[in-house]
Amino acid sequence: MSDNRYVRIEASGTIATVTIDRETKLNALNPSVMAEIDGAFAGLRDDDGVRAVILTGAGDKAFVAGADIGVLARMGTLSGTEVSRAGQEVLRRIEEFPKPVIAAVGGYALGGGCELALACHLRVASERARFGLPEVGLGIIPGYGGTVRLARLVGLGRAVEMILTGDMIGAERAAEIGLANMVVPHGDLMDRARALAGRIARNAPIAVKMALASVYGAEEGTMDHALAFEASLFGLLASTDDMKEGMAAFLEKRRADFRGS
Repeated sequence: MSDNRYVRIEASGTIATVTIDRETKLNALNPSVMAEIDGAFAGLRDDDGVRAVILTGAGDKAFVAGADIGVLARMGTLSGTEVSRAGQEVLRRIEEFPKPVIAAVGGYALGGGCELALACHLRVASERARFGLPEVGLGIIPGYGGTVRLARLVGLGRAVEMILTGDMIGAERAAEIGLANMVVPHGDLMDRARALAGRIARNAPIAVKMALASVYGAEEGTMDHALAFEASLFGLLASTDDMKEGMAAFLEKRRADFRGS
């Protein structure tokens, strides 16, 4: 991780912060940036000391202002498909990350940047945040999962409007439609994201992991399949030390000390 050029990883207690640091290019994504993001999350996945991750962009202007258009402009049919699939795979691994990932969006989250935020489990937006999928204006469509995730998050009609117009929306509108979980003063963005991560990290880590698996798994199957999967996870949790500790702490009127076992 120390060899990264574009991605910084910092840890404070049980919370890790991954910062995309390409500020002069508004943190635009290119293959090297995507590879470093992927590597950062791969390392954090197996770090038992980390219980939540915040993903953000360097500077005050952008979370990620999109993909590097200079790279995209050279695409052909085959390479375009490869670019899309490679990006989808990185974002899918973030979506399937077993610990909560919070996007802290302090500026532009456009194109691939918006898609990256959509792949995170939660989105905290500063009042300066702007979200948009402007790809149709470039003769393409969102290719990192945006056409799929946006509709699932905000509903079909709102997603179609955003994708077909390519218009940006502000932070308050993003919160109104469910794209952002909360809007906070710009100067408080990271503190509020860390506070949210901290509230989650205090809970039983195995239960948080399985809750994420159940919620996201329910989107891909029938109701009966989703309920059966939920019940199986519920049963597995009943065998954990964390469940015993959580129940005992409640009955004894004290704060639980979860160990992730």
